[in-house]
Amino acid sequence: MKPHRREYSAKDAGRFMKRVILLAVCLAGCARFEPQPISPARMATELDARRLDDEGLKEFLEQNLGHEPEHWPLKSWDLKALTLAAFYFHPTLDVARAQWRVAQAGARTAGGRPNPSLNLVPGYDFSAANGLSPWIPFFSVDVSVETAGKRGHRVARAQHLSESAWLNIATVAWQARSRVHAGLLDSVIADRRAALLEWQAGGVQEQIVKLLEQRLAVGGISQPELTAARIALNRTRLDLDDTKAKRAEARMRLAESLGVSGNALEGLELAFDFSERATDDLTSAEARRLALQGRPDILSALAAYAAAEAELQLQIARQYPDIHLSPGYQYDQGDNKWTLGVTFELPVLNQNQGPIAEANARREEAAARFTALQARVIGEIDRAVAAHRTAQERLVTTDALLSAERQQQQSVEAQLKAGAVDQLDLFNVQFELGTALLAQLDGQAKWQQSLGALEDALQRPMDSTEGTGSLSSLVDTPRRGSEPSTPKEGRP
Repeated sequence: MKPHRREYSAKDAGRFMKRVILLAVCLAGCARFEPQPISPARMATELDARRLDDEGLKEFLEQNLGHEPEHWPLKSWDLKALTLAAFYFHPTLDVARAQWRVAQAGARTAGGRPNPSLNLVPGYDFSAANGLSPWIPFFSVDVSVETAGKRGHRVARAQHLSESAWLNIATVAWQARSRVHAGLLDSVIADRRAALLEWQAGGVQEQIVKLLEQRLAVGGISQPELTAARIALNRTRLDLDDTKAKRAEARMRLAESLGVSGNALEGLELAFDFSERATDDLTSAEARRLALQGRPDILSALAAYAAAEAELQLQIARQYPDIHLSPGYQYDQGDNKWTLGVTFELPVLNQNQGPIAEANARREEAAARFTALQARVIGEIDRAVAAHRTAQERLVTTDALLSAERQQQQSVEAQLKAGAVDQLDLFNVQFELGTALLAQLDGQAKWQQSLGALEDALQRPMDSTEGTGSLSSLVDTPRRGSEPSTPKEGRP
């Protein structure tokens, strides 16, 4: 006596397929898209509204300085505080952070394993015997097995790219610091130069012109002497106007380097440390060693080369086909049938030679880029060291000139008290002293600019005590209202 066989109807097969599909959907989380349109007008308003008294900036300063500011808003903004403000506000760092997050997501993608696929093939036997179900349901599962270590090479490549993007944040941060250094130095130098020119024009040269006019009136001097003094005064006034224009331009460049509008710097007191730092013992060879071992762009280029090598390894591994296992089940009119399929590509017509050649060329390109970067860095260092030494010698000369002019002023003041010279002689000496002060100021500016160029070549501050925030703090510094969004996960 044959055992009773349950008959399967179309309704039963439909229920079975629905359950399988529902199970597959429930096992996987789904991301939902949320539109975030960009409004240029709104973003421009937000950029213009940025100020250096922002509470989020205060928290960022506390985090990186290690202490709470004594006064808030700060009464004086120096290079360290302004650099941190640039790290907080400037959009180029937002771009670098976003690129690193993209690389992180790529590493996550590279580590993913292929999902198995389910193949459902319902069948129907029109000539089925009476009492037997005419339905012949069949399903199989396709499981992909990667060979030759492809996943490991893919993950290694993505990790190297992520490391390169992470180091690029430090490169962009240093570039921001360099722009702040240049803008702050130009602003402070322009302020000091304007003050010196105002004193020289209003406090000295105008008095010289008045005294010469009095002497001309009594026939003590000739007209050309007075004309020469007036020309010198007008030249100083023109120089003052030019300096004021440069000061306004420097302020705008500083604001741009911070990522804020020019209005955000109104009324702020800027401070720059003009104290000399020990750099005399730094040779080109020592500077090269420091740069090639620590510059983040050098390390980023090395990581990019490692990623290119991993890509070449991946393409070589793709010469070997992956294996697809396809176990299947079929219910054939009461009979349970199991199958096991094995599928792999036959590398007969294509051995992946094209992608291998492309990957090999990209590795050569990465090596060439690294060599070019290294050569450029070495050139920057040699030029910066030489320019810094020249600026140092010039500063020594201007200091000596200023010292001599001050001694000359003291001598003339003593002679004036003794009645050996008159007031005009003292004003002339003061004018020469002002010229020496301007020369020394220019020497200090050249020295600080050369120091900035040397720091840029090394991509590290010469003052090791200068804290401008760790790389980890630069990676994730969302401003209030601008936190990065991620797709929400959940069940559909």
